[in-house]
Amino acid sequence: MFNKAIPTIAATLLLASPLAAQDTEIAFALDWRFEGPSAPYFLALDNGHFASAGLDVEITAGEGSLDAIPKVASGSFPIGFADINSLVRFLDQNPGAPVIAAMMVYDSPPFSIVGRVSQGISGIEDLEGSVLGAPPPDGAWAQFPILAAVNDIDVSTITVEPVGFPTREPMLAEGNVDSVTGFNFSSYLSLARLGIPEDDITTILFADYGVELYGNAIIVNTDFAAANPEVVTSFLGAVVAGVNDSIADPAAGAAAVIDRNPAGDAALEQRRLELALESNIVTDYVLANGMGGIDADRMDRAIEQMRITYEFQNEPDAALYFTDAYLPAADARMLSQ
Repeated sequence: MFNKAIPTIAATLLLASPLAAQDTEIAFALDWRFEGPSAPYFLALDNGHFASAGLDVEITAGEGSLDAIPKVASGSFPIGFADINSLVRFLDQNPGAPVIAAMMVYDSPPFSIVGRVSQGISGIEDLEGSVLGAPPPDGAWAQFPILAAVNDIDVSTITVEPVGFPTREPMLAEGNVDSVTGFNFSSYLSLARLGIPEDDITTILFADYGVELYGNAIIVNTDFAAANPEVVTSFLGAVVAGVNDSIADPAAGAAAVIDRNPAGDAALEQRRLELALESNIVTDYVLANGMGGIDADRMDRAIEQMRITYEFQNEPDAALYFTDAYLPAADARMLSQ
């Protein structure tokens, strides 16, 4: 079901302009709303990096990875942004679907538990015997069993309170739960915005406690990428430039987001961007090796950890989920510090 629309879409994209070689139209599907972490893509657009690569990029907001992945697999969007763990499950359930990750962005995933010191949560050791608020569709909640398993947490002692996304942080602020699952750059700041002092907020980042999973990646339709490898590589190079622009001037990144989301708070989105850069994108591995690649051994360990929360229908193979074939050269993927 995922293969039929691609040739027509690819041809449309390449022939949309008489100057196709200079002006290739790309529809890029984000997995979420226009917030701070999406700033690198808007800076790549505003600062001319996409244009310099001969790309006319339209960025579209999304409703989660399970929204973005089918968009790319179906060919509606040639390129998107999604959680690689969700992609692994999608490909296991849809063998042969033409979608693959081509650039890792969140080398350290944002999966976190955010708690309050005043509610007794100062670290991971305090989770036992506490009340944990978790939205059932939440990505961090989906991976919580891995965190519990690798840290020998007795989950039977934890009271799990199902909460909605809109009520998650308010319930924690009101003291109805002791901690919540979420993304480090969202739940933390949402709680602070509700008036909770930052020294009363604890962030337990899964990656700091033995969870080997990767996070969000740029994903591509494999039929489109095979037909247009230089376009994909140029797009990824422009994303790296946008990330470097975000590092150099996060205020400009936040402003670029607010241009597309006028109801947003520039200061909040700047802080959200800075947290994503510091905790998820600009890791020691990325600084040493450049943005976008993965460590094969870590990916194998991540797949083994996925077995804790997911029963594979087919034997997993990392080569089905990630390719470095379209990455720019390593020296073109280095990030500033």
